[in-house]
Amino acid sequence: MDLCRSLGWFAQGHYVPSPRARPAALAAFHTPDYIAALLEAEASGTVSDDVRARHGLGTLSNPVHGLMYRRPATSAGGALLAAEMVAQGGIVQVPGAGTHHAMADRAGGFCYLNDPVLAILHLRRLGLKRVAYVDIDAHHCDGVEAGLAGAEGVMLLSVHEDKRWPFTGALTDDGGGNCLNLPVPRGFNDSEMAHVREALILPALEAFRPDAVVLQCGADAVEEDPLSRLSLSNNAHVAVLRAVRSMTDRLIVTGGGGYNPWSVARCWTRLWTEIAGHELPDRLPPEAVALMEGLHWPRRAAGRNPPRVWFETLADPARPGPLREAVTGGVALLRNRLPDLRAWPG
Repeated sequence: MDLCRSLGWFAQGHYVPSPRARPAALAAFHTPDYIAALLEAEASGTVSDDVRARHGLGTLSNPVHGLMYRRPATSAGGALLAAEMVAQGGIVQVPGAGTHHAMADRAGGFCYLNDPVLAILHLRRLGLKRVAYVDIDAHHCDGVEAGLAGAEGVMLLSVHEDKRWPFTGALTDDGGGNCLNLPVPRGFNDSEMAHVREALILPALEAFRPDAVVLQCGADAVEEDPLSRLSLSNNAHVAVLRAVRSMTDRLIVTGGGGYNPWSVARCWTRLWTEIAGHELPDRLPPEAVALMEGLHWPRRAAGRNPPRVWFETLADPARPGPLREAVTGGVALLRNRLPDLRAWPG
């Protein structure tokens, strides 16, 4: 958001602050006991061993901190507001949302609340009978699948790294019939994502005929991210966004994973470039360069000596590569299930 501001890309009415979702709204998916535990942990700054074991709070990936309820509740509020905004048509980007690992009663994978599930359920309450969820984060959307597998009027499609945490989302996992899971191999490249986009994502949306789409655009699938071994450029994310946008009049675009601050900022700003119709600059202006130079990532070697292109550009170089059978074979298998989506109740 700071990068978009430095570029002057928030015209009047283009930026809307996210409200904080109240416990009653969160209870559409999350259990009252879990919401209460989250509130208590934020207030007290600690959790008991029982709460840690029962709800996954106070762990390495879901630590206790002073914003552990308010921050995800604000992301959830943004996703719920986005659902209301797009119900009559349009597109909204909610970069703080996309926390797809949270379960109804348990935190997981840096995710305390599951705003994709909350947004999809809200879209359904608003009268949209068929909602598709497309997830291109490097990690499988285990929390979304656990919450919505078999749900009437919902289709889930996830493209994620094979043999990567949380080790769910196998090719044969159909979640009761409405889930398409495509685990992809290390080194998954732009050419392979283009094949997945054209041969699976677009045909799946065409078969399902959604009234609205939620697109989770985790930035951890780009090559520079330390928590995956995929090799996409941010051009792949933009191409998926552009393709999905052509299939629906109602689209919510979220963030998700992403652990390199430069690649996250560049990827999600590129998405806003596409959404808002701005011209992509060859080189960032001085204000934006200064902002990017001010980022710090000392824990990683790449962060101690980052390349200048991370400071000065938005677009990655294209990262084409071979089209491997592990990808084409998985796509072919899932395509056989597309006729079933046409009859999926909604």
